[in-house]
Amino acid sequence: MNTDTPKPDVLPVDNRQARQLTRQQSIAELVMSEGSVRIDDLAERFEISLMTIHRDLDELVNRGLLRKSRGIASAAPTSLIEASDVYRSSRQATEKYAIAKMAMNYVEPGHAIFLDDSTTVLQMAALLPSKVPLTVITNSLTLMNELKDVRDLTLLALGGQHYSWCNAFMGHMTNNEIAGLRADTLIMSMAAITDDIGFHQSPDMIESKKAMFDSASRRILLMDHSKLERRALHSFLPLSDFDIVIFDDGTPIEHLNRMRNKGINIVVAPVNSGPLESTRQLSEQ
Repeated sequence: MNTDTPKPDVLPVDNRQARQLTRQQSIAELVMSEGSVRIDDLAERFEISLMTIHRDLDELVNRGLLRKSRGIASAAPTSLIEASDVYRSSRQATEKYAIAKMAMNYVEPGHAIFLDDSTTVLQMAALLPSKVPLTVITNSLTLMNELKDVRDLTLLALGGQHYSWCNAFMGHMTNNEIAGLRADTLIMSMAAITDDIGFHQSPDMIESKKAMFDSASRRILLMDHSKLERRALHSFLPLSDFDIVIFDDGTPIEHLNRMRNKGINIVVAPVNSGPLESTRQLSEQ
């Protein structure tokens, strides 16, 4: 069995909750890559207590990512794995940061902006203080926690039913709140692109994103190149419906040319600088 513990590409801001999320992300990646791992081995490999590893595993089980049975942690075969915030945050982190940095060019002081629950948009959190005063409207509990202490940033937290697998609020109550608001800009992402249409696994998330789309004057889509290779069940909207679509420079030129020929406004973000926080050794918190 491979004993190299996967390390995430990005470690969020150094606090207890962020370190827990990063450690859980690495645990999920390890178990998914190996199929199943003894819980005792996980505690040893992450240098944490049995109590802590069980607490982390219980959280991952609640999110639908893993299963626990008779001292073994195993990957759960569920479509929500692709959508979970723990899993998504570990993929294409450098590309996501470059895309988020490019998206900041379209954020102006004094504007009101919708931000969805995507991990690409989450990369903007550390950059937003440079554009205050701002009003940010979001259904992402993760993003709410990142932005709640930013000075001169008005945070409008959308409520509703909380979904633990994405740590966000969705549903009828959420959509009603969104419908009563108007924002200058929506910045969002999707899980996959097929036939130049955005797709996602969750119909509830599709509805919340659509409500934001309808309530914003300008709509910006953030997509790293790996989304062109993925599939998801529920269609959203054609990319041509967005005002701007930002890809990273790892996107094959034939895809960029095809989309531009369809009139899609493509912006390419150079991947020439890494995320704000370098990877650090995980510690038990």
